[in-house]
Amino acid sequence: MSEEKLDIIYQDDHYVAINKPAGLLVHPSIIDKHEPDNALHILQNQIGQSVYMIHRLDKPTSGVLIFGLSSKAARGCVAAFTAGDVQKTYLAIVRGYTDEQLVIDHPLKSVPDKIMRGREKQNKPSKPALTHIRQLAQIEQPVAVGRYPTSRYSRVEAHPKTGKMHQIRRHLKHIRHPIIGDTKYGDPLHNRSFRDLWNAHRLLLASTELEFIHPFTSSKVRIYAPLDPLFISILSAWNWLQVIPESWLTQAE
Repeated sequence: MSEEKLDIIYQDDHYVAINKPAGLLVHPSIIDKHEPDNALHILQNQIGQSVYMIHRLDKPTSGVLIFGLSSKAARGCVAAFTAGDVQKTYLAIVRGYTDEQLVIDHPLKSVPDKIMRGREKQNKPSKPALTHIRQLAQIEQPVAVGRYPTSRYSRVEAHPKTGKMHQIRRHLKHIRHPIIGDTKYGDPLHNRSFRDLWNAHRLLLASTELEFIHPFTSSKVRIYAPLDPLFISILSAWNWLQVIPESWLTQAE
């Protein structure tokens, strides 16, 4: 993938944002030594200059990922993330019928990586985590999964108000509406059904929109990341495109 170019969806004198594909690491990781490529490395080669980390997306999550073009720019935006001043919107397809509006206020413990596992204190306290969920569409499919003759799914928007690791995925699992394609927190039977029916081998979670006040110009910046063809094909087949903002389907100007 190192020879491929990333989709740059925003760039100014201080920041650059990409539409990260699902399955691509954000930065080099000793946990995934076998992965030769990552967004940080590819983007630096693509634009011919250093970029600086601001936030992260899980490897299986696609969508808006923003970098600083200087360490000063990165620090300014990191401060906005830390203060909760960045508005983040995600799209997910989940198992079951969710309520129309949900506020998931459920503390989460840190997720130790493979290196730290075993070194983490078992009694380490959970930390506050808050996610707002809005359900926009539901569907029942005549497809038997497990012991049920039909399958129900919801299309939801997720707005995390805190930034814990795997927060949206863990919160949706907590309310028993796991995201389709989540091999860590999801339902293996529904994951397999989507692989068989849609050839869907990815987590159906995308960071579709990011909004913040520019640290240098004080103007509002809103960045959209168009959905990939798999997402669009599912939404189209289920007549869900009408509840998707146009900016999530095509690149915003």
